Amino acid sequence: MSSSTRVALVTGANKGLGFAIVRDLCRRFPGDVVLTARDEARGRAAVQQLQAEGLSPRFHQLDITDRQSIRALRDFLRKEYGGLDVLVNNAAIAFQLSDPMPTSIKAEVTMKTNFFGTRDICIELLPLMKPQGRVVNMSSGWGFKALESCSPELQQKLRSETITEEELVGLMNKFVEDTKNGVHRKEGWPNTAYGVTKIGVTVLSRIHARKLSEQRGGDKILLNACSPGWVRTDMGGPKAPKSPEEGAETPMYLALLPLDAKGRHGEFVSEKKVVQW
Repeated sequence: MSSSTRVALVTGANKGLGFAIVRDLCRRFPGDVVLTARDEARGRAAVQQLQAEGLSPRFHQLDITDRQSIRALRDFLRKEYGGLDVLVNNAAIAFQLSDPMPTSIKAEVTMKTNFFGTRDICIELLPLMKPQGRVVNMSSGWGFKALESCSPELQQKLRSETITEEELVGLMNKFVEDTKNGVHRKEGWPNTAYGVTKIGVTVLSRIHARKLSEQRGGDKILLNACSPGWVRTDMGGPKAPKSPEEGAETPMYLALLPLDAKGRHGEFVSEKKVVQW
């Protein structure tokens, strides 16, 4: 491998939506595609399944809640490719509505993966993004619904064009603490841990896009958050209207924006259209 070989990477990709995105990237992306998964055996089985279809993804273990695991991946990308061209942050978890786990535990566990895990990936891998790189953070329409269910004061903070990463981290930590103290509704939060974590992912995307424009504006890196829609996966359930392949359409659109594209950047995109945050 050399730094002239382009590389795309998808987190949480051994099944469901992430797997569908890897398959599509293998067919359409002019370079190597790295499938990552927390469980090595499941990840390698997914790679073998794609190899049986005549595709050739690479595998690398990745647990987005483990900084050592993230750094091992970072070092691999730097050594093998000299950087990264496409990053799709897909890894996430969600508890079923019927799960009897206390709200405070759901909030802490979901936030650790969906928001803080995604943030840690970005901290380690965004500096590796090559010029004209593409970053796609998987958010959700549930995040948008959750935002609309927040108090007006919280909505104003979370929609602000000038919110800092430190302020956002403070708000996400506050939500978890408020659930532990049983006051999250009183404090203006909706009753959905998953939804609040996805608010965090979308706002983080807006902040990181702003930073990229300020620090590396000439490199034309485009970073966006998107909703894939309601998809038939382990998370989405069997009644969801979209197949994983249909759910992959919007993230693929953003991952493969033409190299001379002027936008999208710092947007929340659903059905390939910008949704006003």
